Parts: sequence; structure tokens; C-alpha cells
Amino acid sequence: MPHNLNVVLLEPEIPSNTGSIGRLCLATQSTLHLVEPLGFEITDSRLKRAGLDYWQYLNVVRHADWDAFLKTLPAGAPCVFFSKKAQRHYFEHRFAPGSYLIFGKETLGLPEDLIQQHAETAVRIPQYDDRVRSLNLSNAVSIAVYEAIRQLGV
Repeated sequence: MPHNLNVVLLEPEIPSNTGSIGRLCLATQSTLHLVEPLGFEITDSRLKRAGLDYWQYLNVVRHADWDAFLKTLPAGAPCVFFSKKAQRHYFEHRFAPGSYLIFGKETLGLPEDLIQQHAETAVRIPQYDDRVRSLNLSNAVSIAVYEAIRQLGV
């Protein structure tokens, strides 16, 4: 695919979210990066149920930790950090082919220092009701991936 998108899940905790995101990545021909530790085993039945029988076809890369992931990044790779704590909306970001869309774990999101280090490429998906703590991770990834694809025109 011309967009060559990468979805990065930093320490995902809920297998059904990861399974749904895996299905989305396969549908959009995006690469899924799982940064350990994971809150589940890849063999978890909830992961398989959400990912159905697609998991074997998915381009998925596992990384031992954040530092191991960073070592695999191509020089100058465009990275976008998604957090409800970011200042800019994702509408304001211009996605590039080969972007790495980076998401934190379901309970805590991305670490605060990571958001601060990458403030210029940290974005949020707006929420209009303060009673909602956050969006479901698989929903947020879907929003981000399809916005990137829309912008890239593919």
C-alpha cells in the first residue's frame, strides 16, 4: 500500500482491543508493532476471537521494550504520538507515508515524558464531554488510521 502506515501499541493490556486493531491493520495493510510487556499472551482466546482467523496474515512485529522498538525505526521516520494530554488535535497534523502512529496502554496512555519530548508531534482526538475519560483504544486507532489514509489519498 502506498501509505505504508505503522500502528504501534505500547504495552497493550486488553487482548480484544489488540485483536480488533490487528484486524484493522490487516484491512488497511498497515503494520502492527507490539511493544512489550503485553498484558496478555498472543495465544489468548479473546485476542483470537477479536482478530478472528486473520492473525496469521497480519504483518505484526513484536519488540522487547520501547528502546528495542526505537532501534528499529528508520532514520527520520515520521512518528505521531496519540494522547488525550496532547495540546493539538489530530486534525491539525499532516500525516506522511510510512508514519508510525503510537498509542499507549489502555489504563494509562502514553508516559507523560514521552508526550513532552515529542510535543510537536503529539496529537489528541477531541472529546466533547468531560465525563468520558478516554476513547476505547481500538476506536482511537481506527480514527487515526483512516484519517491518515484520507489525507494520503489512498
